[in-house]
Amino acid sequence: MTGTASERNDYDLFGEAYVADPAQSWARFRDECPVAHSTEYGGSWMPVRYDDVTAAARDVETFVSSKGVSVLKIANASDSEVVSAGGPPIGVDPPMHTWTRRLLLAGMSPKSVQSYEVGTRELCQRLVAKIVDRGHGDAAVDYAQRLPVRVIGALLGVPEQDSDRFVTWVRQILEFAHNVDGRKKAIGELNDYMRVQVADRRLNPGDDILSHLVTVEVEGEPVPEDVILGEAALLLVAGVDTTWSAIGSSLYHLASHPEDRRRLVAEPELLDAFIEEVLRFYSPVTMGRTAATDTEFGGCPIAEGDRVLMNFPAANRDPDHFEDSDTFIIDRGRNRHLAFGVGIHRCAGSNLARMEMRVALEEWLIAIPEFELADPSAVTWAGGQVRGPRSVPVTF
Repeated sequence: MTGTASERNDYDLFGEAYVADPAQSWARFRDECPVAHSTEYGGSWMPVRYDDVTAAARDVETFVSSKGVSVLKIANASDSEVVSAGGPPIGVDPPMHTWTRRLLLAGMSPKSVQSYEVGTRELCQRLVAKIVDRGHGDAAVDYAQRLPVRVIGALLGVPEQDSDRFVTWVRQILEFAHNVDGRKKAIGELNDYMRVQVADRRLNPGDDILSHLVTVEVEGEPVPEDVILGEAALLLVAGVDTTWSAIGSSLYHLASHPEDRRRLVAEPELLDAFIEEVLRFYSPVTMGRTAATDTEFGGCPIAEGDRVLMNFPAANRDPDHFEDSDTFIIDRGRNRHLAFGVGIHRCAGSNLARMEMRVALEEWLIAIPEFELADPSAVTWAGGQVRGPRSVPVTF
């Protein structure tokens, strides 16, 4: 690869070619420049090897989150404009990270997640029944994208009928994030909405996570409202697009790989292994950090203020850590993927995401065990910080 790092433009996470087949770029980067560089959107560095991504993600002193977790770095923008709803704990550093993360963990424990399963299953059954009645549908639009937004809404205690507004905000913040004005507008509308919900919980607390944040105390003091708003926004943004992308990828894979679909139907005990392989092979999330000081990483000089991207999907295709890494193996054994991140910022909602994936797939396969892509060329994918299928038309 020719040119200096400052001259190269190795990738564009929103670019058509990268979105269509990022694995091809990752393989090339691993061989030629394992810490790739781009001048797009203010510039960034992107390690792609498993060990490098892990090391960078764990080094929270050098690569900090408090200066923005977006894949974008907009020149001359304030921190609040750059963060893209990266509220605590994901958008802060220790020690604030420690206590803000703790606020969410109780609601994401295996026991708490189990209590959400009945409602999730009923929702899946309603959604898939509508698709069956029509005789066709879009596995992403009509199913995957309607599930997590309502589950997170229930956790926050907000009305189910508001789910369409949540979808619009989440897509504007993440999928169309390079539209700076649209992103700022969506963040503002989301914060205004949550501010009204917080005011209501102060008067009428319930048993939802938002009520917990409003009523709990930290070292004898109430949680500041900006922290509550940040955590609520984070739950919605981080818990929706990531999970619907994983569910959509699962159904895309089964629709396009009949041998795996039929085997999973015949051997439902493989579901857990299948889910882990989906998380590895179709990992959706690339997370941004910022260099807190001048440093060197992977032989590349990285300046203070440079954006560094934790490319967990690329790490999960590293052949040094996964046998036949570019092959989807439905019953893969050892699978220490990084789909949920690594280190102190590892996804707090991993239990919830796995439950939603499991229930969504169980109910879909009960109702629609045989299905295929209606038109492979009609499948579309979103790029940027969260990659996943946006349209998966299927017939059955």
